[in-house]
Amino acid sequence: MSLLARLDRLPLSRPHHRLLLLGGLGYTFDGMDAAVVAFLLPSVKAEWALSNGELGLIGSATPFGFLFGAALAGLLGDRIGRRAVMMGALAVYCFFTLIAAGAPNFEVFLGARVLAGVGTGAESAIIAPFLAEFIAPARRGWFVGALAGFFSFGFVAAALIGRFVVPTVPEGWRWAQVITALPILLLLWWRRSLPESPRYLLARGRPEAAEAVVAAMERETERATGRPLPPVPETEDRPGVQAAAKVGLGTALRFLWGRRMARRTAITWLLWFVITFAYYGFFSWIPTLLVDRGITVTKSFEFAIVIYLAQVPGYFSAAWLGERLDRKNTIALYLAGSAAAAFWLSRLDDPVPIMVSGAVLSFFLNGTYAGLYSYTPEVFPTWIRATGTGLSSSFGRFGSILAPSVIGFFASALGFGGVFVLTTTVLAVGVAGVLVFGLSTAGRSLEELTEREAR
Repeated sequence: MSLLARLDRLPLSRPHHRLLLLGGLGYTFDGMDAAVVAFLLPSVKAEWALSNGELGLIGSATPFGFLFGAALAGLLGDRIGRRAVMMGALAVYCFFTLIAAGAPNFEVFLGARVLAGVGTGAESAIIAPFLAEFIAPARRGWFVGALAGFFSFGFVAAALIGRFVVPTVPEGWRWAQVITALPILLLLWWRRSLPESPRYLLARGRPEAAEAVVAAMERETERATGRPLPPVPETEDRPGVQAAAKVGLGTALRFLWGRRMARRTAITWLLWFVITFAYYGFFSWIPTLLVDRGITVTKSFEFAIVIYLAQVPGYFSAAWLGERLDRKNTIALYLAGSAAAAFWLSRLDDPVPIMVSGAVLSFFLNGTYAGLYSYTPEVFPTWIRATGTGLSSSFGRFGSILAPSVIGFFASALGFGGVFVLTTTVLAVGVAGVLVFGLSTAGRSLEELTEREAR
């Protein structure tokens, strides 16, 4: 279809960079809000004299909300539009984070954290498939990988808030949540001018609206680059966007697990589960495990900041490699690096080597996420792309819900080393799965990957 060929031939320039910034800031605040909860737990425990069981409920609140938010965002994104869901998710997240900040008791706090998790889960699931639909095949992997890299800034910010705001400011645990919520008000203002995805508009039978979005991007790209646009390539053999079906949960599951899509769905769900289990198991337990190895609480938070900082190069190096090695190979490489780092960590006793190996594990785990955020939207057709991505992410949340308790059991039964032997095994399953069953996506249009092959 010539309209999509026109869109895909645009070089990255100001309109794409604006999308990257706006979507990336959303991921930054999502990551900040999710990560800061770990630093609130000691203060919340003292505030309401909570038991360890109640603290565990708080720790699971955001992942639990995330699970439902991701699934809901996908279904709504394919029915009412990616942009509307993205904006609505921001509003939900911001509102309930502020409710949690002012919570008068444990019950209100817990409920608000669950509903804030619905908002963060919805936004996290919708941003990547939404923005991937604007980007040329040659740069799509880098763009979406870099987009996911903004999560790392949020985690680093959360660690800094946990170190310098929560323990030093009166009722710092409340102000920490206000800090994570207020920038969203500015982001909502910025996003008023976000266009809807042309691919979604075509799937919904709105070619005039899609034409207007593409024409506006062409004009802005030409002004930004100061050069004529590249010629539109021939499109005779290029498949078009399939007309949207009415997407419901039953329809989606039947299609995603039908004969033609089951392999793609299975490997994508497996990868989301593996990386989310390993990631949340590691990051939820690393401060406790460090303390158990004789490191003071204050020093463990400082070590955690170093480990969080390692996320930044992890994300952006994988984004760069995703175009050169292909997404599936990049995912396999970073999963293998994660497995090696987890095994290395299991053999150590001294604090500084533990911190270094933990930082290496953080580097590779987050690089895997960058590859997976790029890969997932590429394997599902336009009419069900948001739903496929949302359900994959939602399934991964079972890993984040199970990880703290499973890791806790292994820590008690097998000790420090056993935790990371388990993590190594889980990651190795992911490596084998993506190498054998993964799809090569680099340099191919979304329509070539999905509309032709998945009918």
